[in-house]
Amino acid sequence: MKLFLVLSIVGLFIGCKEPSQKKSIKQPKLKTVDLTAVVDTVVKVPEVAKKQVPDLNTLADTTFVRLADYSDDFDYDMRYATENNFLKAQVYECGECYVRAVTAKALLKANKAFMEQGYRIKFFDCYRPHDVQKKMWKIVPNATYVANPAKGSIHNKGGAVDITLTTLDGEQLDMGTTFDFFGRKARHAYQDLPIEVLDNRKLLKSGMEAFGFGAITSEWWHYNYRPTLGYQVANFRWDCE
Repeated sequence: MKLFLVLSIVGLFIGCKEPSQKKSIKQPKLKTVDLTAVVDTVVKVPEVAKKQVPDLNTLADTTFVRLADYSDDFDYDMRYATENNFLKAQVYECGECYVRAVTAKALLKANKAFMEQGYRIKFFDCYRPHDVQKKMWKIVPNATYVANPAKGSIHNKGGAVDITLTTLDGEQLDMGTTFDFFGRKARHAYQDLPIEVLDNRKLLKSGMEAFGFGAITSEWWHYNYRPTLGYQVANFRWDCE
């Protein structure tokens, strides 16, 4: 009986003893990685070579150039590259403004002067292929508004542009009519318009004439660069790539 009691007490003490701590497993040490170097390696993209364009001053006056290659300061709404025109069809391969080098130099100077006043030039049309001139004449055979393709248009020679003005924020100035409006209201001499519209037309006309452009009396938006009047009709197509 005494022996049983002693064994019970010993068992009690053994049962109350705190369990020994489990031996911790040693974790392998992780190698640190320079994440900056990894990100730089993944994100870095080889630089694409910029398109090389010749200096305008080194080109012959008759050379065709893409105006956007020489300035980001113009605005564009090339109507004949869309269906939003009086032909109701897209007749240009792409919405690019090409002109002769001499015309481009004059446009750059004119736009710089406009921007100093808070405006910029917006283009509706520039160089126009002769086959498109024929399509226009077929619809509007009226030399007041569309040049007879038998003689050719200054557009076909890269010396004419159809333009308006916008603010530097892109708001188009009110010129009284839409583009391609064939009527008396589009004439420069038409005066039955709000004073704001007349002032806008005067601003555009005087600004362009200051740099060698001449306006067609029947269209407020059309301007020929006078030194190009002797150029032959061009056999030229856009570079749309």
